[in-house]
Amino acid sequence: MKRHATTLALLAALAIPLAAPAVAEEGKQGGSIIVTYKDDIVTLDPAIGYDWVNWSIIKSLFARLMDYKPGTAELTPSLADSYEISKDGLTYTFKLHKGVKFHNGREVVAQDVKYSIERTTNPKTESPGAGFYDSIAGMDAFKKGKAKDVKGIAVVDPATIKFTLTRPDATFLHVLALNFSSVVPKEAVDKAGKDFGKKVVGSGAFMLADWKLGQELVLKRNPDYFMPGVPKLDQITFQVGLEPMTAILKLEKGEADFAGDGIPPAKFLQIRNDPKYKDLIIEGGQLQTGYMTLNVQMKPFDKLEVRQAVNMAIDKGRIVKIINNRAVPANQPLPPTMPGYDKEYKGYPFDPEKAKELLKQAGLEKGFETTLYVYNVDPNPRIAQAIQEDLSKIGIKVKLKNLAQANVIAAGGKPKTAPMVWSGGMAWIADFPDPSNFYGPILGCAGATNGGWNWAWYCNKELDERATKADSMSDPAKAAERAQLWKTIFTDIMKDAPWVPIFNEQRFTIRSKRVGGADALFVDPVRIPINYDHVYIKG
Repeated sequence: MKRHATTLALLAALAIPLAAPAVAEEGKQGGSIIVTYKDDIVTLDPAIGYDWVNWSIIKSLFARLMDYKPGTAELTPSLADSYEISKDGLTYTFKLHKGVKFHNGREVVAQDVKYSIERTTNPKTESPGAGFYDSIAGMDAFKKGKAKDVKGIAVVDPATIKFTLTRPDATFLHVLALNFSSVVPKEAVDKAGKDFGKKVVGSGAFMLADWKLGQELVLKRNPDYFMPGVPKLDQITFQVGLEPMTAILKLEKGEADFAGDGIPPAKFLQIRNDPKYKDLIIEGGQLQTGYMTLNVQMKPFDKLEVRQAVNMAIDKGRIVKIINNRAVPANQPLPPTMPGYDKEYKGYPFDPEKAKELLKQAGLEKGFETTLYVYNVDPNPRIAQAIQEDLSKIGIKVKLKNLAQANVIAAGGKPKTAPMVWSGGMAWIADFPDPSNFYGPILGCAGATNGGWNWAWYCNKELDERATKADSMSDPAKAAERAQLWKTIFTDIMKDAPWVPIFNEQRFTIRSKRVGGADALFVDPVRIPINYDHVYIKG
């Protein structure tokens, strides 16, 4: 029984806002674009890469069993030619497209799919996405080193791969569309070793052509890509080390085509109100929450009263003004448009006096000193300074560590290293449009691991069990019940206060006049920040 329609029915039942389909405009084959970033690309290994800069590049270098229709959150087969789901929801069988080739010329077969997911979930890889696959039978034994492979991933024949789950999983097709599910050739990984992230071989629309660390990275069109007419561009050059304002000036002069870091907040109103930029700015909604983590394994954040005090000390409305009101204050992990968001929940009020009382209850009436890690691209340092100022008013002295994005991520992913992390610039944008994605990797026990993104190092096993129950509700008829269960999970998390949710942001981006493609490709909900496979040069 084909389940494509069932998947879409589930999305509809959950009331997930799907973007309107991106109607492809006709564009000629050829040409190249230049994309700018302040920070260098750290890795292109799909099992490891998990940040704003590398996410969409990895999407274009590799292929997965599933993907999304361009500019939407609508699932569609990709490397899979077709798939079937058993009536009990426990078995997924995929038939692969015939003749798909890796960039090294070898054909992609089912064994490559098995190898790739086992590589991602192997603890030695230290993948931040390993927790997504825990519903596969035998995964626990594999992760603990009690089995050489994952029993629930079976190669039926070279063109057929079968997954057996321990429970129905409403998110499983989404998981197979994640970058972490990208298919890689074992021989290329073995040859490159730890350098695979710099010498990647995939089967995506683009191939890695050149990489000068600290300067630029070049992708070229894959002439053997299995999807007809894709991509249109012959080359993409990523220039790094450019401040966001410098990038805007280069775009204005025709020396760049896409500002990867977006519009600098300090210049946002000026640029938005300038007529010459009117047709270049694209606005789109996003499933995003900007938050600050409080490391529950580090003193004094191991005390609930301290975490609650920090929540009540921060003036979120003032922070929203810092980013030109391009967001709304947040009071819970889920963004307002995500199923499971509790509209009735009020969260922690801004109440510095009550915050002082809570510190007193924790035995910290005189306050304490701590450190906040922050990504060093504007407006993040200014937001961190606002947090620093607010906390100083209740006696908490905060030292700011303004670092490159990769260094902040690395610190957050190490135990007992970063007491507080402001997520801005790396703030959580849904990997896929489902509330579970705001739990497992960033608040669940599986994410509290080396290299993980649960920077609060928060682990509540009772909530993990409830999350598993919610994800086992794969029947669309239970969508409302599932959303309600997620609602209580997230409000119960806030009782423990491992986070300070700050805001839910609207997304703005800017492109050059010569780049064509539907607007949805430039604010793509799953290829953050841009869908390179389908854009083209006008004329």
